[in-house]
Amino acid sequence: MSTYLENSSAVERKWYIIDAAGKPLGRTAALAASILRGKIKPTFTPNVDCGDHVIIINCKDAVLTGKKMEQKYYRRHSGWVGGLKETQAKIMMANKPEQAMFLAVKGMLPHNTLGAQELTRLRVYKDADHAHAAQKPEAWTGEIK
Repeated sequence: MSTYLENSSAVERKWYIIDAAGKPLGRTAALAASILRGKIKPTFTPNVDCGDHVIIINCKDAVLTGKKMEQKYYRRHSGWVGGLKETQAKIMMANKPEQAMFLAVKGMLPHNTLGAQELTRLRVYKDADHAHAAQKPEAWTGEIK
């Protein structure tokens, strides 16, 4: 029995909507990363970009469990001496929840050119309005555990 290897020209991409309202931010991000990678497909090939498009809506209603709202910090550095910037999770979720979700998904994808290519198929929105109705996205019916 031979191993099936997906060809990048034969990939058929679908559009999925994930509703993050009332669901943990990390588990929603893990599901989105899995769909973007193509791991939900039986034809998954690790070195081929075979994932689908993902739209995440209602990011402002995603929850952080435990004490993460007070204890979690998002850090970035400008590259200059003293250039460390920190943002607390409760401030990030109040001002830019779509950025918090985007960073969570980005951290769960491979840190190479393949992960960057997969990340271009992610769309994140603060509330339920999105501009992708023409693509006829399907609501994700699987559970977020």
